[in-house]
Amino acid sequence: MTRQSSRSSTTGGLLRADLLLPAIAESFRKLDPRIMWRNPVMFVVEIVTILTTVLLVHDLATGHAHAGFAIQINLWLWFTLLFANFAEAVAEGRGKAQADSLRRTRTETLGKRLLADDAGCYTRTGLYQPIPAPELAVGDVVLVEAGDHIPSDGEVIDGIASVDESAITGESAPVIRESGGDRSAVTGGTRVLSDWIVVRITAAQGSTFLDRMIALVEGAQRQKTPNEIALTILLAGMTLIFIFAVATIPSFVQYAGGHIGVLILVALFVTLIPTTIGALLSAIGIAGMDRLIRFNVLAMSGRAVEAAGDVDTLLLDKTGTITIGDRQAARFAPVPGVSEQQLADAAQLASLADETPEGRSIVVLAKEQFAIRGREMHALGAVFVPFTAQTRMSGVDIGSRRIRKGAVDSVLAAVGAEAAGAAEVRAIADDIARQGGTPLAVADDGRLLGVVHLKDVVKGGIRERFAELRRMGIRTVMITGDNPLTAAAIAAESGVDDFLAQATPEAKLDLIRREQAQGKLVAMCGDGTNDAPALAQADVGVAMNTGTVAAREAGNMVDLDSDPTKLIEIVGIGKQLLMTRGALTTFSIANDVAKYFAIIPAMFVGFYPQLGTLNVMHLATPESAVLSAVIFNALIIIVLIPLALKGVRYRPVGAAVLLRRNLLIYGVGGLLVPFAGIKLIDMLVTSIGLA
Repeated sequence: MTRQSSRSSTTGGLLRADLLLPAIAESFRKLDPRIMWRNPVMFVVEIVTILTTVLLVHDLATGHAHAGFAIQINLWLWFTLLFANFAEAVAEGRGKAQADSLRRTRTETLGKRLLADDAGCYTRTGLYQPIPAPELAVGDVVLVEAGDHIPSDGEVIDGIASVDESAITGESAPVIRESGGDRSAVTGGTRVLSDWIVVRITAAQGSTFLDRMIALVEGAQRQKTPNEIALTILLAGMTLIFIFAVATIPSFVQYAGGHIGVLILVALFVTLIPTTIGALLSAIGIAGMDRLIRFNVLAMSGRAVEAAGDVDTLLLDKTGTITIGDRQAARFAPVPGVSEQQLADAAQLASLADETPEGRSIVVLAKEQFAIRGREMHALGAVFVPFTAQTRMSGVDIGSRRIRKGAVDSVLAAVGAEAAGAAEVRAIADDIARQGGTPLAVADDGRLLGVVHLKDVVKGGIRERFAELRRMGIRTVMITGDNPLTAAAIAAESGVDDFLAQATPEAKLDLIRREQAQGKLVAMCGDGTNDAPALAQADVGVAMNTGTVAAREAGNMVDLDSDPTKLIEIVGIGKQLLMTRGALTTFSIANDVAKYFAIIPAMFVGFYPQLGTLNVMHLATPESAVLSAVIFNALIIIVLIPLALKGVRYRPVGAAVLLRRNLLIYGVGGLLVPFAGIKLIDMLVTSIGLA
């Protein structure tokens, strides 16, 4: 399955036949007041509709003369409720359809739970116990070999393997998962294609990444955003105002010597309150998260989607985000008096037990250039010295011989800043850094041999994507642990606006807080455990799916494609969500104004003939005017469902231009459409004798 095919299957038709019937059934189920009360506007509509239905039953029982008109009004009031529920049900149904496809990726598999040996260690060759995946607990260690499905979310603690993650990401190309790096996280339900890995389970069944995806896709855990809550409160307030306003009408009419029925009052109330946006509000929010899913981005909350629409600053981790992240040894650069083969031999010895991509690439380069083959470290009595954040070096001890490779500053500090060759090493390192590479100094028993040039590759097309972000008003900042020269070279090549070099987790946090203190919304993309604090602090934290469990847990979005420039789509969808909600709110309020001209003159013309001049639509009768307004009020909801689900189109232009365009289309359009719509409905109901 390719990403394109995955997307096309989810975008094929907003109102597909396989969604309509379940959505219709769900529309009736949602009439349950325990569900309806979550939407104050439509809950009030349901209450008054039940009231008019009770009155209708009474009229039918007593043989009331106008029962036919009452039946029509009641039917369209119920249709208004059902259409509102239908909009939400369709939005949820699209998510449930995607969730069903995700469920099919689950497999009932047996996990090979390893048993610890006498030393408390877990090895591939050790004994294992087959156990059903649902019975695995956090902390269990399992062996996953070629052809096996990974039974649950976890972290690779040993081995390296090619993994098929197409069921999760939609990408057909397999990915490499290995221990000891930022690509050690694995997801339950994915399949190992080659080699083997030992995985420590990090999530209990029911709380795995796939389980959370399914729940979020279905909308079951969708929380209302602050803006959505504020708008809901506003709509509820407007509804309350109209309740009081309509409640005063009978006294006013009685004073004028007339009488007005409850049915007409209810019709007036329902058509004047903001039923259109009230009916579509939930569907807009659900559809926004659904659109993210179709771009292979999982949002943990609706708030994150909205915040993305207002992002000012984007921080991106360099390795694995802007660059491919798999640094490879490109050349050996020895100091004067040392041959390339001597440098390659020492670097290879220091890297034989180094399982990082950089270490393996040094071994490969030494073999390719100088035919230096691997040596049995145990026979040499060698002791590998692992890399630590404190020393920033690794190496090997062979008897009394000490070989070290690592960051230039660290190696120079270890051998002495004035050691022979120190100036040459600095010059070589500066030259490599200016080329955007990473210098790795090598020393043998305190003697500087030279520098290994590690080259990281900037992802293709990323410069153009950053230019698009700039047009959207977003400032991009690359954060990296590299030295300033290397950082500057990568920044220039990739096209970011600024960079932070030699960044520690504390420095990343400080940068985000400074930006936020200036009133800016900050988005952060990252994939490593060291990115987790910054991802948690950022307003929008986008974790790469290829990253560590810690990064994925800290972010409020997960990019299943691990493409940092995906933020362009994320920002666009966030802006689209805000624009859609604003546009439909504008349209809803504007078309209420037109309804005033339809229903109010019809209600009062019998008492005040002068109000007939307000009947600008020349509606046939008061009854036809009321019925036409109620019918239009119901039908406009169903007409706007595709727009609520698809969203208003966003283009990277200025806010003033967008505001003018939307006011023209949805403001003026909201005024004009009801005039035409109600008039046409009035002509229709009059011609067929409904009113």
